Amino acid sequence: MSRSRIDAMDVCAFGAHPDDVELSAGGTLASMTAMGKRVALVDLTRGELGTRGTAETRSVEAAKAANILGIAHRENLDLGDGFFEIDQRSLLKVVEVLRRLRPQVVLANAKSDRHPDHGRASALLERACFLSGLLKIETLDQSSGQNQAPWRPQSVYFCIQDRWRAPDLIVDISGFEAVKYAAIAAYKTQFYAGSDDDMPVTPISSPEFMDHLKSRDAAMGRLGGIQNGEGFESSRPPVVKDLFDLA
Repeated sequence: MSRSRIDAMDVCAFGAHPDDVELSAGGTLASMTAMGKRVALVDLTRGELGTRGTAETRSVEAAKAANILGIAHRENLDLGDGFFEIDQRSLLKVVEVLRRLRPQVVLANAKSDRHPDHGRASALLERACFLSGLLKIETLDQSSGQNQAPWRPQSVYFCIQDRWRAPDLIVDISGFEAVKYAAIAAYKTQFYAGSDDDMPVTPISSPEFMDHLKSRDAAMGRLGGIQNGEGFESSRPPVVKDLFDLA
């Protein structure tokens, strides 16, 4: 899909690495696409430093996972796995994407997590979402050659990933668990693929890791009185006009 001709998205989920979003918000995205929402997924890096697989295999896996989730658009900014910084170059790349995709809601990595890229990506997105709304920051529309119009998402929510963090809100993913885990399974190089798996062992490649993920979904669900859920943090309290909008 051409980067220069993309309809506005309802939701844009950013992940430091391919598979970050599937692991932490796959059920949320599956439920939104089922409701007819236009969802985009942007990977900040190719995951090239991962112990298992390669940047090329992860690209193929990411495309398959996006198809399973019903994602309308996916792209990779190739900022540099392990080495991207919250600097002008990275910020402007993210601002360009935000102004091009114009999402109402942004999902980002966990504010703090086992992998240092996650917390850094979270801070990068929070800052870029603010800067994207400033008139005097100029980014180029590649299709017209003109400056992009400012755009600031209405809401930014931060996923809960490897480490437990208290959620500010929980999305009910009951009924979408199978889609979420099918999307995760698309990353055959990254996760447990059976007893014949001869690749190096990592913290996420054991069958116990999948048990952990499913237990976390169930624990989040229990907090909200539902079967399974995915938790998110917010830098500001979610606002509703009617208390009955809350489950």
